[in-house]
Amino acid sequence: MHNDGKVVPLHRATADQAIPSPLARLPVILLQVRDKAEQQLRRGLQDLFDNADDTLFEMADRARNGVERHLFFEAMRDLRLKRKSIERVFLEQFFDAFVSLTPLDITQATLPRALAVESSMSPPNDDLERNVAVDAMVSKVLNRDGFALDQLTARLSALLGKPLADRHNPLGPAMLCEYFLQAGRNLGVEIKVKLIILKLFERYVLSDANQLYADANQLLIATGVLPDLKPAPARRATDRATASVRTDTAQASARSNGTQIDDGVHAVFAALQELLRHVRGSVAPTLEVSAQTQPISTRDLLRLLSHLQQYVPAPAAQDDFDLRNQLEQLLTRISVKSGKSRVVEVADEDVINLIALLFERILDDRNLPDSLKALIGRLQIPMLKVAVLDKSFFSRSSHPARRLLNEIATAAMGWGECDDHERDSLYLRIEQVVQRLLDDFVDDPAIFSELLADFLAFTSDERRRSDLLEQRTRDAEEGRVRTEMARQRVEQVLNQALQGKVLPQRVVVFVRDAWSNVLLLTCLKHGDDSAEWHADVQTMEQLIWSVQRHDEPGASLRLLALVPGLLKSLRDGLNGSAFDPFATGEFFSELESLHVQLFERPRQALEQAGNEPVMIEVREADFLRTADEGPVEAASIRLPEDDAGLLQVGRLRLGCWVEFKEDEEHTLRCKLAAVIDASGKYIFVDRTGMKVQERSRTDLALEFRHGTVRALDDTLLFDRALDSVIDHLRRLNHGK
Repeated sequence: MHNDGKVVPLHRATADQAIPSPLARLPVILLQVRDKAEQQLRRGLQDLFDNADDTLFEMADRARNGVERHLFFEAMRDLRLKRKSIERVFLEQFFDAFVSLTPLDITQATLPRALAVESSMSPPNDDLERNVAVDAMVSKVLNRDGFALDQLTARLSALLGKPLADRHNPLGPAMLCEYFLQAGRNLGVEIKVKLIILKLFERYVLSDANQLYADANQLLIATGVLPDLKPAPARRATDRATASVRTDTAQASARSNGTQIDDGVHAVFAALQELLRHVRGSVAPTLEVSAQTQPISTRDLLRLLSHLQQYVPAPAAQDDFDLRNQLEQLLTRISVKSGKSRVVEVADEDVINLIALLFERILDDRNLPDSLKALIGRLQIPMLKVAVLDKSFFSRSSHPARRLLNEIATAAMGWGECDDHERDSLYLRIEQVVQRLLDDFVDDPAIFSELLADFLAFTSDERRRSDLLEQRTRDAEEGRVRTEMARQRVEQVLNQALQGKVLPQRVVVFVRDAWSNVLLLTCLKHGDDSAEWHADVQTMEQLIWSVQRHDEPGASLRLLALVPGLLKSLRDGLNGSAFDPFATGEFFSELESLHVQLFERPRQALEQAGNEPVMIEVREADFLRTADEGPVEAASIRLPEDDAGLLQVGRLRLGCWVEFKEDEEHTLRCKLAAVIDASGKYIFVDRTGMKVQERSRTDLALEFRHGTVRALDDTLLFDRALDSVIDHLRRLNHGK
């Protein structure tokens, strides 16, 4: 959520001391309501965190695999570290909501909250799951405690002297959820854990909303605020979430084109209009100044747009299409024919200008593939028409038309320059959506909901396939690294056991070719801290001892005691590794001869008989690489932890998209699928889930520093463009 610099955050430590001027405008009773609610909310948050550890530990205990168990344990750790920060930010958001009730300039107080309330840095699928969970939680509170909330909203409206919508009530469930989402936005946990934490928030905070509303109502009644308020008329719970409260003291909601508009929607659009005042006049017919002006109705404007919609150029010719210019030419022809200067009404012109500015930002967005820009550019008129019909398009991120645009951009994030878009199933589906809107959308916005549902079903199937391949890629990479680490561990123990010793060549070959595989399998299956590993290493060490000449007393007796168990351990290990039985029998025959020759015959006799085994001194042979040498990149340069490139690498999260610059003309888009802790490797996949790049942390940092790789902004396209337009308009208004 964006923080406007002119909204003063109130920390609990200073709330009762030097009160900022916005807060001073609030009635004292409202401060009492706030402080009473703050006590209950603080207790609820404490209960939440006190029980979160137990809940996550139980989930970890029931986890199906080690990866899932690690996920829950990491979440426990992250939650403990950030608990105080989450509590603090939650209460700051809560205090800010009360500050926003003061009669400040609407562009300062209403706009940032209304526009940015649902922005997120999470992956789009995570946003969808989170929003569904939050909607369910809010609906449950409204069903259960909606009557008390209605009465509280009515009393606050009376106290403030202006109507207040339920969803803008600082104590409403939607706002409480928003405080919590904003406070926990930096939690480094996956959506599965976030949903569990949201459920805990519902259990320990929202479940007591009835007490929250009862206390607030009682305080207001005690000071004479609508003590005899009549019950609100019965209505459906779904209506309660969006309709403004209807009481004797509430003013009539704003109306536009005969359609009732929610107070929040009206406030957001009014704030946008204030910002747009400097760009008005760009859609006007070219006539004499003295010509009489006559505004065209919104209905007639929609007819003109439907006419232009039929002539939207193909993607290849989008650069030459200027909607405002086309509309101006059409108005000029109509004006000349009628003899009057036909102009667009102010509200409609503001929508036209805002949509034009939004699409300018969208088509300049570096995060969008060029092929997608051409398709999205054709949606400008349909999006303009739906915005003219429904102003909540600008304030409600769940608006079907807005979501459709965001979902299209998100689905195509991984398109590369070399992809054959004309044959790509996703490209073809998006093209179908665009063409359907151009052909069929007249004035019924329901078409957007229909297309959104179909598109989500399509992308869900594609995502399921790519997720499956991506998981296989991760598993393969993790398996490869585990195998490499196990191989290095085996090489390490072989070096320690063999180097510097003079041994029969046949035994050295056996250890290298056969027993190393036994050790490798044991290390992979049980780990190098297991009893099985230590037993296999001990077997190797006993084998090496048994084929060396020992002159100390008792060596022969020790050998006699050792051999039966040694042979059994060797056979068991070789059987477990599926070693060639014929080669096994041959080796054991040779081993028996070695034992007999070395310990029961004089050395001179062996030499005379010509049966002296071939002995070699084991040095750092080529087949025994020292594990400490490690991979080649270990010797690469070391970067300081505050290096700019390393900091950028640190901000990467699983699922984020990056773009590698392969040469001056070609780039490659891919997604971070895994970070292999054991090797420090970053694994990237394309949008199908296939591995396409692998980098070490240092190499990736250097590429960031040199500009040959950049992270793509995968926040919602529409929200990103709207934020940019608002910043631009604010600079215009301030003469910057």
